[in-house]
Amino acid sequence: MNRIFLFTGALSACLAVGLGAFGAHGLRGRLEADMLAVFETGVRYQMYHALVLVVLGLAPHRRLGRWVAAAGGLFIAGSLCFSGSLYLITLAGAQGIGLVTPAGGLMLLAGWLMLALAALKSARTAPPPVG
Repeated sequence: MNRIFLFTGALSACLAVGLGAFGAHGLRGRLEADMLAVFETGVRYQMYHALVLVVLGLAPHRRLGRWVAAAGGLFIAGSLCFSGSLYLITLAGAQGIGLVTPAGGLMLLAGWLMLALAALKSARTAPPPVG
């Protein structure tokens, strides 16, 4: 699971940088300011969740595998739905896909809650400090 999260996070971060540059240079003047802001929101949230996937991919979490796996899966699905729908709305005018955006946001929130639960579970199962 670590390699999947690391790979997905790194690839998503790479795409976020590319899309951010595209938005700053290729879309300025082509999109209305409010639509450019929507696009930039998609890029920003994609990058946030790409970075957390990289961290999850690098962190050892054998005891919490299912909690961390659930969080990572929710971050991946949520990023695809949230940022992906914002990209489609701004670039393709796909206004009908607008309901996917809040669903993606809920997935991202659920991922963060899973990660918080993993932290609580870790605190309960950690061995007592020595000394």
